[in-house]
Amino acid sequence: MKVLVIGGGAREHAIAWKLSQSDKVKEIHIAPGNAGTSSIANNLPIRPTDIEALADAALARGIDLTVVGPETSLALGIVDLFQSRGIPVFGPTREATLIESSKAFAKGLMKKYGIPCAQSETFSSFEEARDYVKSQPAPIVVKADGLAAGKGSIVAQSREEALEALSEIMEERVFGSAGDRVVIEECLSGREASFLVFTDGRAVVPMVPACDYKRIFDGDQGLNTGGMGGYSPPGFFNEELTKTVMHAIMEPAVRAMAEEGKQYKGVLYAGLMLTDDGPKALEFNARFGDPENQVMMPRLKSDLVDIMLAVIDGTLDRVKVEWSEEASVGVVMASGGYPGSYKTGFPITGLDEIHEDILVFHAGTREEQGRICTDGGRVLTVVAMGETIARARERVYLNLPLIHFEGCHYRKDIAAE
Repeated sequence: MKVLVIGGGAREHAIAWKLSQSDKVKEIHIAPGNAGTSSIANNLPIRPTDIEALADAALARGIDLTVVGPETSLALGIVDLFQSRGIPVFGPTREATLIESSKAFAKGLMKKYGIPCAQSETFSSFEEARDYVKSQPAPIVVKADGLAAGKGSIVAQSREEALEALSEIMEERVFGSAGDRVVIEECLSGREASFLVFTDGRAVVPMVPACDYKRIFDGDQGLNTGGMGGYSPPGFFNEELTKTVMHAIMEPAVRAMAEEGKQYKGVLYAGLMLTDDGPKALEFNARFGDPENQVMMPRLKSDLVDIMLAVIDGTLDRVKVEWSEEASVGVVMASGGYPGSYKTGFPITGLDEIHEDILVFHAGTREEQGRICTDGGRVLTVVAMGETIARARERVYLNLPLIHFEGCHYRKDIAAE
């Protein structure tokens, strides 16, 4: 098979890496890819948002399976376009992607179908939202309705901070049209976890749970990022909890989408808060997580191609999805200044010095005159496996100092608990 992966981050590198292990795959293309993907795939210089050019490229190269990584491509309707041109594609349609691309839609769905979640209200008027915030206790959560690269959710510790976030989103338009509406919700407390499933619109198959770290600095301090690292499995996430999440959240969500005439096929991701009242959904995403995928793909024992084709064909109930018992820990190496302004173009050294079984998934990298250089905020995700989380953590932190680029920064407390 010839496969096309859409995207250029570490999530997509991990997808391409896993697909390359299938004996059904003879050729992988990735658009646009990065310096790391070029060793296992043919990088195509096409932006993930240029869906017409991507469809043309897929047809020209006789692609048998396309896998969509970024939510922006899904929200633009890449799956609908590929389907209309007869190109097999893994991912939800534009309408189904509303579960991620509109926080208001997702909250409305959860309320209508009784899926446990935080109490919330949605506003398209700044004045009404401001008045509501003033009437609520802190902490309080303010969310931009649309896509904001994982940074549109602000947990405000005071009313003043919430009002400031509201002003930035709705008046200063820091997230553009994503801030046309806001969702304001109660702040839940408990442990957070990421829970993902494969679904063909009927069958719903769980993946292994994971945890990620959103804040830039140790101890969950500083600004929100796209994710600074993660691990799988969380010790507190037992089989009983998996059954509860499947029964109360994931299966009802897939059924609800079908009821709404938006059949959901692909990967469905739920951000969970494990409260004293049981697990509640914080949000849904319409694709693999990042950095969760970088710690989940190494644990997948089954052929990813078989799973994806079954999702497309509606035969997921016939596929056995198996996972390794080993644990995995991944740490993101970021550019100095990220998630604010940062410089790129710095050479990366030490990639050939790390231990043989350590995985490095590239994100913000490019090749320049034969050298690999930085080309983004999140540069690399370095992943280690081990019999336990503690062992995997020890191994990843042993290797991180071997890799270097100017301004390099990473958290020292990933999986420390």
